[in-house]
Amino acid sequence: MADHGRYHGLALELLTSALGSIGSRLIRLVLLLAAVAAASFALMAASPVDPVDAYVGGDIAAIGPEQRAQIAERWGLNDPPLERFGTWLANIARGDLGYSHTFNQPVADVIAGKFLTSLALMAVAWSLSGLIGFTLGVVAGVRRGRWADRVITWWAYTLSSAPTFWVGLLLLYAFSVSLQWTPICCAVPVGSIAGEVGLLDRLHHLLLPALTLSLVGIAPVTLHTRQAVAVAMASDYIAFARAQGERTFGLVLHHVLRNAAGPAVLLQFSSLGELFGGSVLAEQVFSYPGLGAATTAAALGQDVPLLLAIALFTTVFVYVGNQLGDLVHAWLDPRTHRAEVTA
Repeated sequence: MADHGRYHGLALELLTSALGSIGSRLIRLVLLLAAVAAASFALMAASPVDPVDAYVGGDIAAIGPEQRAQIAERWGLNDPPLERFGTWLANIARGDLGYSHTFNQPVADVIAGKFLTSLALMAVAWSLSGLIGFTLGVVAGVRRGRWADRVITWWAYTLSSAPTFWVGLLLLYAFSVSLQWTPICCAVPVGSIAGEVGLLDRLHHLLLPALTLSLVGIAPVTLHTRQAVAVAMASDYIAFARAQGERTFGLVLHHVLRNAAGPAVLLQFSSLGELFGGSVLAEQVFSYPGLGAATTAAALGQDVPLLLAIALFTTVFVYVGNQLGDLVHAWLDPRTHRAEVTA
């Protein structure tokens, strides 16, 4: 009976701790969204580009003052900034993200459709950069100071200083223009209906943009993993295992990989913001119709509702990714979780 009560108390304590942690994370997310919303709206309000002029474009002389005033009135541009901000927040609270004049669709529909296209691109690039970067980092750390380490480290430093836009242009010229192995643009063949395109064609168009994103993301994972592996290989417990006759492969498999995986996973999840920023450039190079390309189009057209919604969506996306990274890191290295609880 006493054991039952003790287990019940322990389960209740764990549940209370989990709920408290979730509540704390949600409060931080709400505060972060409020700060991002205020900062984004202030930047939009202070922009020197007039949204009506950007919307009309080259036909600005074709409309009269009355038509221009009607557009401004419809978008609420004549209201004071604080009043517009309050109206926008009230609409957000009701689930109304506004209407995109760039795509002539509700903002929620634009983000949902474009994000699904970008999700495949970012997921493939994120997975490739993590797997390749971790593998190269382990090899470089185990072979520290040798030729393999020098080559991998030089390659990682070169990639870390290479802009995504430049890497994309080089790959586009090499594989699409010169070798003609990959398509030049788009997510599906030109002139095809997206719903009628098969999986192989989609992967064919996805390959080069995903490779561009993954190449830039490989470098930090490689360098951090190399350092973690090198520290682990120089530790006392590795020296003791060597003295017991264990070979290098067994040392890496049983003692090093788990220790090195924690920092790599945390870094990989925390790079989601950079991944999204890189997708904006990659999608422009390859004319890939994802959320990154939509962000660029919204910025050029001063599509304020869409830009603000993308800012909030990206904040949630990156925040959730970071929290997942913390959880996976705590699972791989329980000492991190215990240290946080003690602190």
